[in-house]
Amino acid sequence: MTNENIYKMAQLADTVIKDVPTLNILICYLMKKIDKPINTEHMYDILITTGLVNYFYYQDSIAFLLENGHITIEKDEEGKEYYVLMPKGKICARELKKYAPKSYRDNLVLAALKYFTRLKAEQEVTVEYIEEDNGCYVKAVCHDIACDLMELKLFAPDMTQAKLIGEKIMLNPACFYSKVIDLVLNNEEITYDLTDN
Repeated sequence: MTNENIYKMAQLADTVIKDVPTLNILICYLMKKIDKPINTEHMYDILITTGLVNYFYYQDSIAFLLENGHITIEKDEEGKEYYVLMPKGKICARELKKYAPKSYRDNLVLAALKYFTRLKAEQEVTVEYIEEDNGCYVKAVCHDIACDLMELKLFAPDMTQAKLIGEKIMLNPACFYSKVIDLVLNNEEITYDLTDN
């Protein structure tokens, strides 16, 4: 089978998780890999908004895991609810992970890593769009604990391009900040060729 045929088959393959027992294993597996409690809203976003899981399967799976002691819900000081993996859930993740296809495990873990990276990026950088008559400004502010490290305003001819710039900044805000600093530190005065004088 050629690589082209494999690629076509992969595109046609359904990546949505459609059975609750597999999803039960995958949720336990994800929580074991993350190795910390997961905010209930974050879990929903990782599984549902990424399109990996149908809402109804998600609800059935969470209900099963809670009822059978695989996970539990705890609240933090602010009253936010978190799913916590229990010993029974850890055993499920360790012993049954092979029953969930590796592609599903990989997709789920990757979705979670991207999700948490985006959350972190949103804390480090805020992007604002300011519309003008002749275009749009993208205002990016890089934050630190005590102060703002950088505030940068870039012009774009329209909102579509402004949003593209903002999305690119948010892909990796730390790298964006680092590249701006590198450009500033490596900037040099223009040299003129006076050999013909």
